[in-house]
Amino acid sequence: MSIKKEEKNIKQAETEEREEEKPDCKTLKEENEKLEAENAEKTDKFLRLLAEFENFKKRVAKQASDLRKYANESILKDILTVADNLDRAIFSAKIEKADKKALLQGVELTLSELIKIFEKYEVTPIRSEGKAFDPNFHQAMTKQESEEHPDNTVINEFQKGYMICDRLLRPAMVVVSEKSKKDEEKI
Repeated sequence: MSIKKEEKNIKQAETEEREEEKPDCKTLKEENEKLEAENAEKTDKFLRLLAEFENFKKRVAKQASDLRKYANESILKDILTVADNLDRAIFSAKIEKADKKALLQGVELTLSELIKIFEKYEVTPIRSEGKAFDPNFHQAMTKQESEEHPDNTVINEFQKGYMICDRLLRPAMVVVSEKSKKDEEKI
């Protein structure tokens, strides 16, 4: 019996140890409240950060929209002076005794002012006449027989083409030479 008593005492001691190791209900509640407070704080921080990010996205979208809307503002301000000068030219042309020479001179000055604005914004005309036809820079409007020019050479320009920096802004509309039918019959 003494062995059974000893086993019983050992089991009782183990049970007591386990109960001592178990935190009491009060400690668990305190720890739970602490964890809930930490969770609430982190959730609040996350929600604030999320709201801040959403505001940032809206602000960036508005800035991008404004940039697209007003990107051309500076060039348009520069062009307004050209429009004013053309208005003056039209007004003076309507006067019965308008001096055509002075009117022509005013329009030429307006054109030179526009060319200065183009230079400021790195817009340059494409030189086409006498050059080989290049579909990257030219748009052929028609072909014309020519004995004076080699085949596929630009011989006339309907409308100038322009580059902005190193990018095509508008192709030149051109007339392209072709061999005359007389030359083709000789071959």
